[in-house]
Amino acid sequence: MRLQGPALRLTVFVCESDTWHHRPLYFEIVHRAHRFGLAGASVVRGIEGYGASSRIHTVRILSLTEEMPVEITLIDSEEAVRAFLPQLDELIPEGLAVLEPVEAIHYLGRSARPAATGTGEPFPHPA
Repeated sequence: MRLQGPALRLTVFVCESDTWHHRPLYFEIVHRAHRFGLAGASVVRGIEGYGASSRIHTVRILSLTEEMPVEITLIDSEEAVRAFLPQLDELIPEGLAVLEPVEAIHYLGRSARPAATGTGEPFPHPA
């Protein structure tokens, strides 16, 4: 899918140790989003944070924990993201989701588009 223009970013915050049928919850969310056809998904592990428990979790030395925050970011059209929300209702027992309107600019790989120099001519190839 080519995504250009208004879009919706869904950011989901869960705990690294959260699971769905013995697999990491973030894994299940990303793979469901992929099967659903959403334009993109990323997972980022936090280094420090707290949530509903108000207990601070950190990766500092002597504080080895699997309770670190994980942020899953999904982006697509507003209609597609909102249609995906029932999947989260099924998966997330506790966490936070944030919806934000964004403007998406989709860049294609060099092999997928002609290179340009601003003059309408392709970049010269090195000799």
